[in-house]
Amino acid sequence: MYTGRPKSMLQVGATGRLIVPLLLAASVFPAEDPPGALLYKKHCASCHESPDPLIRVPSTAGLKRMRAGSIFRVMQSGVMREQSKLLSRIEKQSISNFLGATEPMPTEPGKIANPCPPRRWHPESGAPAWANWGVRFENWRHHPEPGLAPEDVPRLKMKWAYGFQDAVTVRSQPAVYGGRLFAGSQYGALSALDASSGCTYWSTEVAAQVRSGLSIARVNGRTLAFLGDTGGNLYALDAATGAPVWQARPDAHPAAMITSTPVVHQGRVYFGVSSYEEGSALNPDYVCCGFRGSVAALDADTGRVIWKTYTIKEPAVARANTKRGKKAMGPSGAGVWSSPTLDPRRGVLYVTTGDNYSDPPTDTSDAVIALSMDRGRILWTRQMTKGDAFNSSCPHPEKYNCPDSDGPDFDLGASAMLVDLASGRRALILAQKSGMLHAVDPDRQGEILWQSRVGEGGVLGGIQWGPATDGSRIYVALSDIGFTRSYEEGSVRPVRTLDDKRGGGLFAFRPDNGERIWQTPAPPCAPKPCSPAQSAAISSIPGVVFSGSVDGHLRAYDSREGRIIWDFDTAREFRTVNGVPAAGGSMDVGGAVVAGGMVYVGSGYGQWGGIPGNVLLAFEVER
Repeated sequence: MYTGRPKSMLQVGATGRLIVPLLLAASVFPAEDPPGALLYKKHCASCHESPDPLIRVPSTAGLKRMRAGSIFRVMQSGVMREQSKLLSRIEKQSISNFLGATEPMPTEPGKIANPCPPRRWHPESGAPAWANWGVRFENWRHHPEPGLAPEDVPRLKMKWAYGFQDAVTVRSQPAVYGGRLFAGSQYGALSALDASSGCTYWSTEVAAQVRSGLSIARVNGRTLAFLGDTGGNLYALDAATGAPVWQARPDAHPAAMITSTPVVHQGRVYFGVSSYEEGSALNPDYVCCGFRGSVAALDADTGRVIWKTYTIKEPAVARANTKRGKKAMGPSGAGVWSSPTLDPRRGVLYVTTGDNYSDPPTDTSDAVIALSMDRGRILWTRQMTKGDAFNSSCPHPEKYNCPDSDGPDFDLGASAMLVDLASGRRALILAQKSGMLHAVDPDRQGEILWQSRVGEGGVLGGIQWGPATDGSRIYVALSDIGFTRSYEEGSVRPVRTLDDKRGGGLFAFRPDNGERIWQTPAPPCAPKPCSPAQSAAISSIPGVVFSGSVDGHLRAYDSREGRIIWDFDTAREFRTVNGVPAAGGSMDVGGAVVAGGMVYVGSGYGQWGGIPGNVLLAFEVER
C-alpha cells in the first residue's frame, strides 16, 4: 500500500498540530487575545464571522471543526491562497493554530485505520461499477444494472459509515470499480475502500482539496484513478496501490481549479478547468479578473497535454474602470465546472460553461460548446443567457469589484446529457441555474428544440449539479435555495437565514418535447433553520431516482409517478469504520452512486448556511 504525501506538504508535530516558532509564543500577547486571534480579526473575520450565504464561505464555527494543518493547507495551496498571499508563512500558521482543533489524527502518520486483509485485486473481473461522473459517456447518471430492484429499495439499511478527517464539506463524488470504492476529501486525502465492508486498502494525500469526482479506467494494462483538486492539479494514481503515476497543472492561473470529473477514452483523459477567482473579487483591492475557462485532453498514460482550448479566445486585458471606480480586467470566466460529455462515434465532446467574472460579457459564457475530440477545435457554441458577468462581490452591499453588467449568475454547472429521440434526432439536455431545462440539437449547431421552466433560479437556485435520464424520462431536482433577510441594529448588511419553505422538488419531463410528466414537492424540512432545496446531482436506476437534499435527507422516488419510496436522514452523528468522528449534513454537488446492489453517498456541506458534515455512507438491502 502507498501512504505517502507530496513533498510540498508541511510536516506537523506528533499531535497533528502545526509547529509555530517561539517568536509567536502566546506569552508575548494577552492570553485572551493570542496573535492568531488578532490576525484572524484583522484579515478573516469580516467574511467568516457572519458569512453571507451568497458568497459561499464557511463560518468560523465550521472552521473550528478542522485541524490546524488542514486550515494551513487551504491558505497555502488551496482556495484561500489568493486571499492569504500577503500573509507570511508564520502568520498563516498562527491563524491556523488559533482556529484549528487540537486533537490528533486517529492513527499514527502512515498507519491506516481498519486496514483490509491482504488480497490480490482483479479489477478486470467485471464487478459492477459506477466509475465516473455519469456512468456512460453520454452522462445519463443512470445505472442500467445496479443489482438493486425497485421493490428492494424500501428495505435499504445503512451498512457502514466512513469519516473524512478535517472536513466540513463533502463534495467529491466517489467511484466504484472492481469491488472497491474510491473517495476523495476536503483535506486532500484519497482512499480506496472495500465496497462491501468499508475497510481501507490504501490511503494517500494530494496537494489540495479533492474537488472533482473520481474516475477509474484501464490504461495500457493498468487500472488508474483520475481526479482534480482545488490547486488546479490533475492526477493519475495507481488504483491498486495509490502510488502516484503523474501529476499535471495545465492552467497556470493562480486561481485555477479542477471541479470537472475527468473522463477517459482510448488513452486520453478529457476534463474542464474552472476557478475560484469569483471569490477573489471579494477583496476590494483585487483587480478582477483574468482567468478564462478551458478544456483539455491529456495522454492518460503520461499526463502530456495533447491539446488545450480556452472557452474565451482572447486573454484578459486592462479595461476601463467600473462605474464604482474600480480597476478591472476582462474578458474572464466561462469556467467549465462539470464533466465533459463524449460522442466518440462522431468524434465530438460537449462542455457547459459558467458566467463571466468581469466585463465585457462573451458569447461563450452560460453556454454549451461542441469541440472535436481529436484537436479540440470549437465546432459550435449555443449560449443560453447573454450578458451574464458576475462575481462574489455582487451580492455584497458595497459591490466592490462587481462588473457593471451585474449579471444574474446563471451558470450551466451540470454536464450535458446526450439522448436519442423517437423522431430519430438527438438532443443535448442542458440544466441551468436560471431554473430552465433546455434541449438543443447537437447535429444542427445547437438549435433549440424545446425549453421548460423548472424553478425561479438564482445565485444558488435553479438546477445546480445535474439531472438524470433513463432515456424515456428526464429527472430534475430543483435547488432554489431561499433566504429570509433581516438587519441587525446599525448594520447595512442583511443577515440571511435559510428559508424552510422555499426550494426543492423533483420533476420528470419528456425528452422529445419537454412536457412535464409529474412533479413531487419537497417534504417539509425540520429542524429550523433548514432548507428543502435539492441541489445535489441526482442518480437513477431502473424504476428509481435518488435525490439528496439540503436538509440532509437522501430520498428514493418511484420513477413512474414520483412517489417517495424510501427516506434516510443523514444529518446526525455516525460511528465510522475508520474511527473518525463523523456526522452528516446538507447534501450538495456529487450525487448517490449505485453499484453491486449498494448505494453510496457523501453528506455534509458547510457553506451558505448549510449543515456541515464529513461522512460517506453505504446502504444495502436488509435481508
